Amino acid sequence: MSSKKNKPIKLEELTKEELIKYEIAEELGLLDRVLEDGWRSLSSKETGRIGGLLARRKRAEEKK
Repeated sequence: MSSKKNKPIKLEELTKEELIKYEIAEELGLLDRVLEDGWRSLSSKETGRIGGLLARRKRAEEKK
């Protein structure tokens, strides 16, 4: 196994979209895995779900 560098997440450096992505991952119960092993540890189904919810929220924001 290759060793991965665990870079701490600096919330102040994240874009609004990235913050929403982390928020959605938390809501789906995936945040612990993302923080521990990175986004690559998620299945395509899980990342698709996050992407779909992210797109839905962006559309909702645009309508406001």
